[in-house]
Formats: sequence, C-alpha cells, structure tokens
Amino acid sequence: MKNYDTLSEAINTLIDKGYTYDFNLKSHVLECASLELEIHPEDFEVDKICRFEGMSSTDDNSILYAISSKNGIKGLLVDAYGVYAENISEAMRKKLR
Repeated sequence: MKNYDTLSEAINTLIDKGYTYDFNLKSHVLECASLELEIHPEDFEVDKICRFEGMSSTDDNSILYAISSKNGIKGLLVDAYGVYAENISEAMRKKLR
C-alpha cells in the first residue's frame, strides 16, 4: 500500500485509478453534485484512507477517503480531521472510521 507525501499527490494518483467523482459529506449521505446523487452509508465502501498532517498548524490536518459505491461510482472525499464528528449520523460515522 502506497503512502503519499502530499494530499495533491494522493488525489492525482487515485483519480488515475478511477476515483473521478467528488463527494461531499452530508449528515446522513455522501453527495455527488455532478451526478445529482446521494449515497447512503450501506451503499458504499471506503477503499482507502490517507491522513495528512499540516506542517505549520493542526488546522491543516486533512483526511482523504477513496470510496466505491455499490452502483460502481468511485470518488474521493476530502475532510479535515474531526470537523464533522458532531454533525453526521452514527451510521456515517461508523462507515468513515
């Protein structure tokens, strides 16, 4: 399993591997705006998680999820560590651990 030095390197490599859609985290679903689609926790798998720590501030910490849905859609979700911890459903929290 490859470790990436930067978030942009990880994103570019995963896009090349077919993770071409951008996902946004909502309270109970992942949203893919370009496809006007919502994906529920039971309908996707997290294939890879990459964590990145900022050099100058803990506010720069981020996490990248490579996600595959049951209907074949593959995409990426970028989030800051713990930012949404209080704002998502328990099912979504378990899925993204």
